[in-house]
Amino acid sequence: MDKETFSEKVLSNEQMLYRIAKTILFSDSDCEDAVAQAIYKAYAALPRLREEQYFTTWLVRILLNECYRVQREKRRQTVFSEYMEADGVREEENRTELYEAVASLPEKIRITVELYYIEGYSVEETGKILGIPPGTVKSRLSAGRQKLKTILEE
Repeated sequence: MDKETFSEKVLSNEQMLYRIAKTILFSDSDCEDAVAQAIYKAYAALPRLREEQYFTTWLVRILLNECYRVQREKRRQTVFSEYMEADGVREEENRTELYEAVASLPEKIRITVELYYIEGYSVEETGKILGIPPGTVKSRLSAGRQKLKTILEE
């Protein structure tokens, strides 16, 4: 894959990458940093991409790893600071009730729901991105629907 094709594919997936990062990190600045770093790492690792057709899945996997790295780093920095901890999960004023409900899901369920329902990946694709079997994807989606139903009914 050449530089121009890489740029086109990244630009066409830019919004999706940000939304996925947002489901894990919440903070706009952390999301921007994670997406930028993931793109940089993907470009550096481009020769290791075996099949170009899996570029988006590959890029999302890199982004997820980067988000988890940022999250771990942030946790280390905020262990003793309540202010910093609260800042990492602050809520924006104009979130909808559904967005708040999705955001309150446990991380593993939240990212599965994001990839399947919001980004439109199939069960199989979601499983490949997360490195889990399709049955686990289905059980997480089921758990997510149940939890969302409970949250939204309250």
